[in-house]
Amino acid sequence: MGQVGTIGLDIAKHVFQAHGADGSGAVLFRKKLRRAQVLAFFAAQPPCVVAMEACGGAHHWGREISRLGHTVQLIPPRYVKPFVKRQKNDAADAEAICEAAQRPTMRFVTVKSEDEQAEALVFRTRDLLVHQRTQVINAIRGHLCEFGIVVAKGAQNTGLLAAQVEEPASGLPKSVRSMLGILIAELRRLDERIKDLDREVMHRAKTNATARRLMTIPGIGPITAVALVALAPAAATFKRGRDFAAWLGLTPQQRSSGGKERLGRITKQGERTLRRLLIIGASAVARWATRHGAISGSWLRRMLSRKPPMLVRVALANKMARTVWALLAHGGVYQAPAAAA
Repeated sequence: MGQVGTIGLDIAKHVFQAHGADGSGAVLFRKKLRRAQVLAFFAAQPPCVVAMEACGGAHHWGREISRLGHTVQLIPPRYVKPFVKRQKNDAADAEAICEAAQRPTMRFVTVKSEDEQAEALVFRTRDLLVHQRTQVINAIRGHLCEFGIVVAKGAQNTGLLAAQVEEPASGLPKSVRSMLGILIAELRRLDERIKDLDREVMHRAKTNATARRLMTIPGIGPITAVALVALAPAAATFKRGRDFAAWLGLTPQQRSSGGKERLGRITKQGERTLRRLLIIGASAVARWATRHGAISGSWLRRMLSRKPPMLVRVALANKMARTVWALLAHGGVYQAPAAAA
């Protein structure tokens, strides 16, 4: 039997599947492991490459297996799928992971530390609470509409929703007022918790030197800056700014064939939280430029004069992403381009 070179590990909640291969790709073993057996199994293996899909729990197992002397490689699931042969099961998945890891052009995900994952948790929590708040607001607005009361959209109008529910002259039945009161109380609780998280983000933005440098870029505020520090991979992961923008999904899809270039909508790949925040920041910059006027001869002014507004915002978000990569990779702060003569 040859020396094991790569082990593909298909992780799960309770039952794991390992597929071992030598340097030439020949199969050495296929083994099913219970969760409690995983670390003992890899402790008994000689140092080798251990490949897994970058899915839930992968970073935890990557850290644990790395401590045993192995080289861990995480692969995006979409890059593993083409290597699955016919029927899909745990053994076939583990074999596909092993084969994908042996491809010389394969792309890998960096294993995150516990601190990096902890830093990202504040944004996951905030996103969840914001979604819940939106859900409650829409529920209250929909219920009021059934009784002939219409309130303008937007989180800024939540006070009007509460006023309509609590106003005795609104004519709402007592039972309706009681049930909507529960939703109003839940809405206020969510508002307070989101404000607490916003204060935490502001504190991190003030104390983190990298975040302060990123906030010099127009359109990037405290939330976006701290999110970039917490969620974006190391700048060294990408060769250039356009690669970082492509990872964020801010580049158009290609459906080119026969020498004809066909570009579609943006790919929306990568970290969606960062993409959304950059587009929101770019929208704010574009709105300000529309109302107050962009610099004469600037790229933004030319784009606004001849392209649809949403296209300009996404294109500006792409430029912001490239600028972010430049600051992360080379240091320094943002310097606005000189105005055209």
